[in-house]
Amino acid sequence: QVQLVESGGGLVQAGGSLRLSCAASGLTFSSYNMGWFRQAPGKEREFVAATKYSGGLTIYSDSVKGRFTISRDNAKNTVYLQMNSLKPEDTAVYYCAADRTILGLSRMVAAYDYWGQGAQVTVSS
Repeated sequence: QVQLVESGGGLVQAGGSLRLSCAASGLTFSSYNMGWFRQAPGKEREFVAATKYSGGLTIYSDSVKGRFTISRDNAKNTVYLQMNSLKPEDTAVYYCAADRTILGLSRMVAAYDYWGQGAQVTVSS
């Protein structure tokens, strides 16, 4: 049974930082591309960042590029999202996701096979 468990969310002031973690189990983690998505109230789930199974390639949405960093530790079956210079518009539930199709690196929600339960990030102004 595949499980993805996010942690590290919380409340932070604008300009602050948070690091999200996503611990994976029940899958061969090093064979999966991993992504982070977010969903704000009343909005669709949107792509934030993704990393290739090897960690050798990362991509970001334009809205977080230069502020957020995705990384992974295949020895610990964990993917991270370091979030700096947070803005109120970053407020959302953040989800990690796993994609077993290792060809390419997708920004699409539908491409991902497994999802975590989400972690709330709230940025106050």
